[in-house]
Amino acid sequence: MKRSKINEMCREAKAVFEKHGWTLPPEPKWDFTDFGKDDIDNAALVLINLAEEKEYCEKLMYARPNQYTLCHAHKQKKEDIICRHGKFLIRVWDSEACENGKEITLNVNGKPTKIISGSDFVISAGSRITLTSGIYHEFTPVDPETIIGEVSTANDDVNDNFFTDTSVGRFPEIIEDEPVEFKLL
Repeated sequence: MKRSKINEMCREAKAVFEKHGWTLPPEPKWDFTDFGKDDIDNAALVLINLAEEKEYCEKLMYARPNQYTLCHAHKQKKEDIICRHGKFLIRVWDSEACENGKEITLNVNGKPTKIISGSDFVISAGSRITLTSGIYHEFTPVDPETIIGEVSTANDDVNDNFFTDTSVGRFPEIIEDEPVEFKLL
């Protein structure tokens, strides 16, 4: 992934956060992934770690419509994925087999909700979905300028992300074609 593309995505994310009233912390901890695909049109995510504690973490995330966070699960982490502005769609499965059409019950806004695995489930601004360990999920913004939040138990990107596509890489290989504008984790 070219540094120029990462800088562009981070500038865009920063502008969207600011436009919608999200003041970033001093010296924000920027993160970016293309999931090792080098296909920014279809798979990319900008993240800012707002809190990183031993017991919990909080993130703010941005992607363009049709940029997916690819299908994965966590063995340890429990997370609430929250729509802070706009809408995003999420697809969920209860196993690595990703069988479509099964009924799964997950908490949406704190209430048990039946969701059909593999179907598009839209989360609107102010709403959240709780994902427990072992729930495979992928998501993408529906609206331009969608802001997605995450509050979760401690995060371990190296040892606790399990992607259905084993060729996925969490951290991009960067081609330095312009100066670093956003220092990444």
